[in-house]
Parts: sequence; structure tokens; C-alpha cells
Amino acid sequence: MTTNNQSISYKDAGVDIDAGNALVEAIKPIAKATARPEVSTSLGGFGALFELPMDKYKNPLLVSGTDGVGTKLRLAIESGKHDQVGIDLVAMCVNDLIVQGAEPLFFLDYYATGKLDIYTARDVVAGIGEGCQQSGCALIGGETAEMPGMYPDGDYDLAGFCVGIVEKADLIDGTKVKAGDVLLGLASSGPHSNGYSLIRKIIEVNAANLNDDCDGQPLIDALMAPTRIYVKSILALMKQIDIHAISHITGGGLLENLPRVMPNNTKAKIDTKTWNRPAVFDWIQTHGNVEFHEMHRTLNCGIGMVVVVDEKDQQTAIDALTEQGEVVSVIGKIESSDTETPEVDLV
Repeated sequence: MTTNNQSISYKDAGVDIDAGNALVEAIKPIAKATARPEVSTSLGGFGALFELPMDKYKNPLLVSGTDGVGTKLRLAIESGKHDQVGIDLVAMCVNDLIVQGAEPLFFLDYYATGKLDIYTARDVVAGIGEGCQQSGCALIGGETAEMPGMYPDGDYDLAGFCVGIVEKADLIDGTKVKAGDVLLGLASSGPHSNGYSLIRKIIEVNAANLNDDCDGQPLIDALMAPTRIYVKSILALMKQIDIHAISHITGGGLLENLPRVMPNNTKAKIDTKTWNRPAVFDWIQTHGNVEFHEMHRTLNCGIGMVVVVDEKDQQTAIDALTEQGEVVSVIGKIESSDTETPEVDLV
């Protein structure tokens, strides 16, 4: 072994500390715009402080969640639409919290890349900030990892972590679901953040032009539409009725996600003709020759969230959600079933 006489810096090894510091300064105003009164620190510290609003709760429960964006990132990287996946990242976490009635409090992100591009990272964090504002939670920290040799040039990965709070008596856990309950479907903005490995395979097999028209917009725009955030709509609804259950329709579609909030010996009977499916799903099904069952266990097919309510509360719920800007469809009902395991019947 020979001894190297040349001085080697961290930057020579591929890690630019100055770029990382510049990114922190660039995103400070983004984080500040999401601040809640309970936030006690600014970005840059070793840990972020958040004072729980104990005066508003008798028996509070903290609810946590973590998620990513999956291979939708590949389309983001190829199309340069980085801010949208920032919104997706927040949406995937906060939508999981709100299904239990939890108000999102704060959010942290993890951004990993082989070589830090400040502009790309800033765009991603700008999207994260937008998602936090849409859901009312504070961006209080995160980690930017520059790891040379771990990712090809231009590639990056994302993960998010969120904590929310709910009064124990207001927890939505599906135990109140019963036969006769109504299923309200809230429209999605598109595939959201799931099924993109299938979508990308269909694009590859068809050598699809992502600038082709899809219902009045480029196909890439339809595919990259940010995941809809339902938090404020659900929080508003919780003030008016007793919600029996909520299901976030992610990977696994209606078939896999709805049973997660249903008790045994129940069946969700859903009529798939009761809502207007966005054209992008028609494109996916046609160009991939995707079977009906496969579509509904892979993609949300136009329904991003299902709210289960008592039949007597149906119209109140529809009116409240519509007032919040949601497109609501009555997609089915809960029925009794002889099968112990909860199931979904699509027609």
C-alpha cells in the first residue's frame, strides 16, 4: 500500500457541506410559513420542540405515521416536477393520520441523494411546505443526506414522518361500523402516490408519449397530479357528525384498504358506476389491458378516501364535505356477512 500525500477534503469525496448549509437557509422561510403556535424552535437545531396543546384535550392520544412516494419519484425526476412529490409526501402521511380522527401537528422529511442539487431539493421542500399548509401541520425538521456512490446522478429518495393528536373519546377506529352504514367516496386527483410501478411498465411497453392529450391536459400532468389532502375536510366533518370509519385508499385500492377499518362479519357492497372515474385511469386500463380486479386492488380508481357514516347522517356529511370542496359520491353500503373476515364486493 502506498501513502497518499495529497490532502483530501469531504468535498473531494462528494459531500458538499456548504451546499447543505445553503439548502437549510433556502428552506427556512418555507418551514416558517407552516409554523404553528406550539412550535418552539427553528430549523437547524439538533432536535425540534413542539409544545402539546394540552389545554384543548382531556385524554389526548398521539398518532404517528411514516410513508414515502414510491416510484412516482422516477416520473418526477424524469419530468422535473419535483414540488408535486413534496405535496405527495405530506399527503401520504397526514391522510393516514386523519382516518383515525387525528389532527396533524408536525412533519419531518428525509431527503437522500448521491449529489445534492440545491434547486431540486428546494423544489421538493417547497412542495412539502405546501402540503403542510394544506393540512395545517408544521414542518419542524428533517434530514438531507448526500451519499456519493449510493444513488445515480439526479436521483433522490424521500420519506416523511408525521405526528398528530386526537381526543381519546373522538378516536375513529371502525368499531362503530354496522350493517346499513353508508359509504361516501371522496374523489381523488388521480393515482395519487400508488401503482406507479404498474403505470411506468405500461408507459414502457407502449413507448407512450407523456405529452399526449389526456382529457385536455398532457398525460404527464394527469399522472403527476399531487395527492389530494383530505385533512381539513374531515376535521370539519368531525364537528358535525359521528364518523364510523374512514379508509385512505392507497396501494391495494378499495379491495385491500376498506376491510382494514371494518369489523368481522361485514361486507362493503360498492357500485363502481356511482362516481366519475378520471380519464387517466381509463388510459391506464386500456393501454395496460388491466383487468377489473387488478385495477381495484392496485389503484384508487378515482376514490381517494372512503367515509363510513350512519344512514341518518348521510346528507349532513355530503353537505359538509361538499362545502369543504370535496366531490362526494354515495358509492355503497355496509351489509352483514356470513364470512368472518370483512370483505368488499365490487359491482
